[in-house]
Amino acid sequence: MPITHKIPEFLIYTRLIFGFLILAITLLQPTFYPLYTVILLTLGLLSDIFDGMIARRLGISNQRLRRLDSNIDQIFFICVITAVYLQQPEFFKQQLTPIIILIIFETMTYVVSYIKFKKEIATHSIGAKIWTLFLFALLVQVTLTGHAQLLLSIVFWLGVITRAEIIAIILVLKHWQNDVPNLKQAWRIRKGLTVQHNRFFNG
Repeated sequence: MPITHKIPEFLIYTRLIFGFLILAITLLQPTFYPLYTVILLTLGLLSDIFDGMIARRLGISNQRLRRLDSNIDQIFFICVITAVYLQQPEFFKQQLTPIIILIIFETMTYVVSYIKFKKEIATHSIGAKIWTLFLFALLVQVTLTGHAQLLLSIVFWLGVITRAEIIAIILVLKHWQNDVPNLKQAWRIRKGLTVQHNRFFNG
């Protein structure tokens, strides 16, 4: 296997390292640690964007890689959100209700997927990717300022809508499948039609 084919997997595992580094920095609290958090969070987001793009470019975007990507994403964001909570606990106390609701919706997507397919989700829907960008912006603003009312509202409603779409996608699909751009494409897959992928978002 050419060494270039290892790049996507390298980027995925690099994101895992970034997540643990963010936690470590938060616990150690060196000078300017919120800034380091934002830098590592940004690098993690970029690795998430480019691992998929490079894998599709190389023609190696397979099920194993996409499942690994989804699992590492979850660990990465758990690390980041835990770190931001430790840095800005007051924000989380003030916004506890919407945060809990989002966690419930996120958990439901995994529960439904495990019940139906005995596998974790790896739909990588376009809506979920857009939500991730807003979540990134929210985490950056909270880390640096401790406030983000407008962004939280956007993240909350977009999160609820996209998690509901993911659940609907899982229920529509007859068999587990990764990279399902949206609910419309899930219906196409159910009917045995070719899924219409977006070159920038899905492999």
